[in-house]
Amino acid sequence: MLIVMQHWATDYDIERVKKTITEMGLKPVAIPGAERTAIGVIGNQGWVEDSPLRTIKGILEIIHVTKPYKLVSRDFHPSDSVVRLGGEVKAGGKSPFLIIAGPCAIESRQQIFKTARFLKKLGVPVLRGGAYKPRTSPHSFQGLREEGVALLAEVRKEVGISVVTEVMSPEHVAMVAEKVDMLQIGARNMQNFDLLKEVGRTRRPVILKRGLSATLEEWLASAEYILFEGNPNVVLCERGIRTFETATRNTADLSVVPLVKAASHLPVIFDPSHATGNRSLVSPLALASVVVGAHGVMVEVHPDPEHALSDGPQSLQFKDFERLQRQLKAMAQFIKMPSKGL
Repeated sequence: MLIVMQHWATDYDIERVKKTITEMGLKPVAIPGAERTAIGVIGNQGWVEDSPLRTIKGILEIIHVTKPYKLVSRDFHPSDSVVRLGGEVKAGGKSPFLIIAGPCAIESRQQIFKTARFLKKLGVPVLRGGAYKPRTSPHSFQGLREEGVALLAEVRKEVGISVVTEVMSPEHVAMVAEKVDMLQIGARNMQNFDLLKEVGRTRRPVILKRGLSATLEEWLASAEYILFEGNPNVVLCERGIRTFETATRNTADLSVVPLVKAASHLPVIFDPSHATGNRSLVSPLALASVVVGAHGVMVEVHPDPEHALSDGPQSLQFKDFERLQRQLKAMAQFIKMPSKGL
């Protein structure tokens, strides 16, 4: 439920509404606006009887929101959210198009430092690298785990680049959050609700990937778990969904980007590497994500993709990534240019 106050409503009126909501066993969330304040109501399991609120002075309108997500909805938060990773690095709103890049998995000190220094030289603000790797087969490389997290912390300090890595278990969250700038929840864990809650109790920014076969509503409902626990710093990441098509690793659903932007205030980025599983398709899809309005991309880059321990076929070589970065900058600039009668 969303309660919209009159523009002339006083602080006393607003506090009366909030107190009444609390007495109803629910939680009020004030949403200040340019002209008037709205108050969101969360914590209900179904329809909320609004008669206790009807007689309170200063209420303009009571709107019943039936979506399974509220805090992530534009109904509760009409303006775009901007997620900050510290310093000047931001995602969302009118922030510059964000590029996150790096290897699927951290394999060695030499590999991750070489990649980090290459990206830093190009001006890429965020390095991704997997320390814990959820793999389909137990015989596949599972990541360096705690050693990989320690290497990311060293890279962050010595190279001066922001870092992001995936967390798979609630018990890892606090330790990893101390050493990186951003957490990632992978597609397989999108509905790991204990993990979502634990990440929500931190204030670290988090990338939430869309599940393998998740609907838009399910994806946003998972984001709601994180915001409900108090962490508003969520960046959504589309990475393709599973369909009948086998020509690509997944089916890239770029249509979901503008759909998400219409439904939610959260930033949304695109992962063309996992969406296609084919390095020859990564650049075209990354460029297409700019056109449909994504706030950024996350691209897999490796110094020697042919010998990568994880996802080598979809990882770009350094020279190919450097070319893509130039193209992304040009495309982002072109999209912002006035049409001049075209």
